[in-house]
Amino acid sequence: MIERDDLRAAVAAGVVTEAQAARLTAMSEERRGIRAIMGPSDEPFELFRGLNEIFIVVGLTILYFGWLAVTGLTIFNNLGAAPVSVVGLSIVALFAIVAAAQYFTIIRRMVAPSIALACLAGLSLFQMGLGFASIEDATIGAKATITSATVFTGLLLYWWYFRVPFTLALIGAAALAFCYSLSLANGAAVLDLENAFLLSAEGPFALITIALGLAALIIAIRFDLSDPHRVTRRSANGFWLHVVAAPAIVNTVALTLLEADTAASNLLLLAFLLVIALFAIIIDRRSFLMAGAGYAVALSVIVLEEGASVVILALGFGLVILGAKWEAIRGWLLAGIPEFPGKDRLPPWTASTGKDTS
Repeated sequence: MIERDDLRAAVAAGVVTEAQAARLTAMSEERRGIRAIMGPSDEPFELFRGLNEIFIVVGLTILYFGWLAVTGLTIFNNLGAAPVSVVGLSIVALFAIVAAAQYFTIIRRMVAPSIALACLAGLSLFQMGLGFASIEDATIGAKATITSATVFTGLLLYWWYFRVPFTLALIGAAALAFCYSLSLANGAAVLDLENAFLLSAEGPFALITIALGLAALIIAIRFDLSDPHRVTRRSANGFWLHVVAAPAIVNTVALTLLEADTAASNLLLLAFLLVIALFAIIIDRRSFLMAGAGYAVALSVIVLEEGASVVILALGFGLVILGAKWEAIRGWLLAGIPEFPGKDRLPPWTASTGKDTS
């Protein structure tokens, strides 16, 4: 570990400047402080670092929608404006957003304004995609493909430059929209929202959702394994990808089994939820548990009917205990699991014997 004396020696030797040494010290103390106030079982999650960031977000939001009002544009309705004008105005908005992100994200390293600017970039890219799609007299599927492809590509470039972890959640949503739109462009029926996540329904939408959820999960786990102590931005990238992956996978499978409403499907749903719970504990991510809790309640109501209240009470109690004793339960579980590839790169745990396996 580099100590303050090492930094002073580096400054004296001309390896780093005094300003660079000061920034390194500040960043080190900030990261050490974040880990110090977190328990070993905590999952890092940060949306803002103070009221000033919220104040800036409010200002950015008002500024953006003021821009839409002045230009006569909205997100879904261009009020008769020519498509080329829509594209041009969207590009101007994107330049302004990138300039603001250069200051708030790169220089000030603010969390909430960075998230807000990523959202505004996505809205402007959506507006630009609609403009591109309106230039040609295309079908609904083709227009949706052009729009979603514009948003996906633009957000991917935005994340590549600014590295705002929340952007990955937006990219996941854009990828889902792009795959759906490709299906529409190739003749699939218009998406029926009521049955969209059912594997038994016609159309490829449920399979697309699961495939993208699995892809997001694989990438998220790669980020997690590269930062098991969760002190870098890679962990935050993994967090937001898990937020995308969990509902995409759990919703599709659980809704399909719940819709079948047979004894076999209910048993399969129970087994699936248990597997999801174990998986969430092993990888130390609570998003899958949060996605599955609602289906556990629904399953209790359907199967037990009048007796469901006691089970729901027990489920709530179990979740509270799991949250309170997460580290101990996880340590006991991982201590009993045989070695497997990547186990040594999971977030550290302490076995029930007290031996730290990290």
